[in-house]
Amino acid sequence: MELQSLKYIAKQLMAGNKGLLAMDESTNTCNKRFKALNIPQTEEYRRKYRDLIVNTPKLEEAISGAILFDETIRQSTSDGKLFVEILKEKGIIPGIKVDESARDMDGFPGEKITEGLDGLQERLAEYYKMGARFAKWRAVITIGENTPTSGSIKANAFLLARYAIICQEAGIVPIVEPEVLMDGDHSLQTCAEVTNEVLHTVFNQLYQQRVNFEGMILKPNMIVPGIKAAQQDSADVVADATINCFLRCVPAAVPGIAFLSGGQSPELASERLNAMHVRFRDKMPWALTFSYSRAVQQPALEKWGGKDENIEEAQKLLYERAYINTVARDGKYTPELEKHPVA
Repeated sequence: MELQSLKYIAKQLMAGNKGLLAMDESTNTCNKRFKALNIPQTEEYRRKYRDLIVNTPKLEEAISGAILFDETIRQSTSDGKLFVEILKEKGIIPGIKVDESARDMDGFPGEKITEGLDGLQERLAEYYKMGARFAKWRAVITIGENTPTSGSIKANAFLLARYAIICQEAGIVPIVEPEVLMDGDHSLQTCAEVTNEVLHTVFNQLYQQRVNFEGMILKPNMIVPGIKAAQQDSADVVADATINCFLRCVPAAVPGIAFLSGGQSPELASERLNAMHVRFRDKMPWALTFSYSRAVQQPALEKWGGKDENIEEAQKLLYERAYINTVARDGKYTPELEKHPVA
């Protein structure tokens, strides 16, 4: 393990007020989003959309790393230039999603387990040669009447830890993503209790599997009420619950935390990130940033709609959304920024 290299990459990913762009949607997920907007669900249209993203002007001013999907890391512009090369020229570090998605967990009704350890060393070696310097693995934790169980939490935490140490041995920084889903009508307090247990379990497994905390990044959920909950707490309440939990659960040696958006609206994701920096800036031992997918991309995707004539306007929206989150990371976001994001 080249620890100094891992630490350097992790530091670069967390640098300044930049964030990570999660453009690692699976083919199925990407096609679902295209279908909802009447965009043809073909490889060529997926390539066109990713071309739009990586060639967005000034993207590197707001984004330090981009998480790619297997299809994406192999794709090129219409004139044959690899997306990875474009990202590298912009100073954006390429990353790669390496899990093979969550499936129903045998013996645990209503819960999921993530697959993908088989052949991971070989895949990571190939991705490293292609330019990837960090990776991502997502575990899914569902809050329900009888879930999550300790069995599913421990199983997912073990797999996250094995993935992480395999990445580090391959010279790749692991992004560890244990996502407590916001689906349902549970309270913020319930989300806090579950997230607390999940993070304690994950870091215990990471320690036992000899993962170096200084060479990894955590990608967690914010502590929020379920999307169907009657009470939707304020950004300040979400900030307090989230950071107080992390201060108890996340070792100070971890260089950075990059939030997933998890289905939050773009505005809410920015407002809540901002509140955390306003209220806890001097109390956090780790860098805190964003690693959003829909909360950055959705406005641009809707504007593009699969039409070449809309590319420029879509790229402008993509950059604006990413820029707004850099302002939120600086603790200077206001709702007024939504009307006039970039001078």
